[in-house]
Amino acid sequence: MGKLNVKAFGLACGVLWGGSMLIMGLADTVSTWGDAWGEVMASVYLGYTPTIAGSIVGGIWGFVDAGIGGLLLAWLYNKFSKA
Repeated sequence: MGKLNVKAFGLACGVLWGGSMLIMGLADTVSTWGDAWGEVMASVYLGYTPTIAGSIVGGIWGFVDAGIGGLLLAWLYNKFSKA
């Protein structure tokens, strides 16, 4: 098994989740679709609201959160795959 590129995996996770947060926030802004999602994410990410500015804040939080999580996941995978 090959090693994961820790930086690339972290960036990929951050872009995917940050983009998802942005898109879901914008969808919640223009419609009632995603209201429950917005309530949950507002409890997780400080400053996230179903507005354009809040969606951008959520996207940034999501990028940082999932980026760090992805880095840790890839790092742990590489450590455990050596055994």
